[in-house]
Amino acid sequence: MAGLGKRLRPHTLTTAKPLLPIAGKPIVHRLVEDIARVCPEKIENIGFIVHPKFGKQVEEDLKAVAKSVGAEGKIYYQQEAKGISHALLFAKELFTGNVIVAFADTLFRADFTLDTKRDGTIWVQKVENPSQFGVVKLNASGEITELVEKPTTFVSDLAIIGIYFFKQGEKLCAEMQYLLDNDIKEKGEYQFTTALENMKKKGAVFVPGEVQEWLDCGNKDNMIQTNQRYLEIIKNQKLVSAKARVINCVILPPVFLDDDVIVENSIIGPHVSIGAGTKVFNSRISNSIIQRSCTLSEATLKNSLLGNFVKFEGKSADFDLGDFSTI
Repeated sequence: MAGLGKRLRPHTLTTAKPLLPIAGKPIVHRLVEDIARVCPEKIENIGFIVHPKFGKQVEEDLKAVAKSVGAEGKIYYQQEAKGISHALLFAKELFTGNVIVAFADTLFRADFTLDTKRDGTIWVQKVENPSQFGVVKLNASGEITELVEKPTTFVSDLAIIGIYFFKQGEKLCAEMQYLLDNDIKEKGEYQFTTALENMKKKGAVFVPGEVQEWLDCGNKDNMIQTNQRYLEIIKNQKLVSAKARVINCVILPPVFLDDDVIVENSIIGPHVSIGAGTKVFNSRISNSIIQRSCTLSEATLKNSLLGNFVKFEGKSADFDLGDFSTI
């Protein structure tokens, strides 16, 4: 998660993208929970590879995410973007035994348990337009024979979602280090797929792990859609905090209201998440994410993403507002 999340600015000017909330929890928190759910063994360590500018509070938040699943969180820094293999090697001390690599802006739903006896698993989902993604090609035995980045002719409709399992992390680490030691780059970066191809050439057998849903958080509209889907997934859980105050309102579930939220004389939902301490008066809000400590009055919002400490009054639109904005 060392990227600067430029497609989600202005929100990522003040918050690391994987810490933006989906249905009341940071993206990376939900990702860690999803991975823990399919792992047959307890996760011992979680390494977060970040940009140094994210700051100490972000690092403490990430360590708390690891602790929530019983793991120890460790922070590593990639200051200059030189590719995934370059980034992962900052955490090379963790590449021993069973290892999962995940890109922290991807969420998924799956009902399988990870098979740790395999050399490696690359998680995929069928897509309608594979030319926009990296894809895997399979043989008759269901094993991965080739990884192809954004194919111009049809190779496969199984898109790589950005989550990988390796039985022997040491072997992956050695292949990534080989790329750096010999300055082997593609498109100016030390590519992860090059390391995987080298592993395959030396006998590693990779298989696909197919997920039921792949939920992207790469831009504002995708964030809104993923929030909507997650609220549907967890709608039977308690989503309205006992510390929230709902006064003369219509709530159209599923809706998430965090601690100390006040909503009054408003219609909220469906598919709305409102962060802690936010106050909403005389408004109509649907299909939106409103973060913490905002104040909204006389507002009509849909398909909107508002940051923290936003003051918003008397508008009707699809908005994307960063922290401390006033409209």
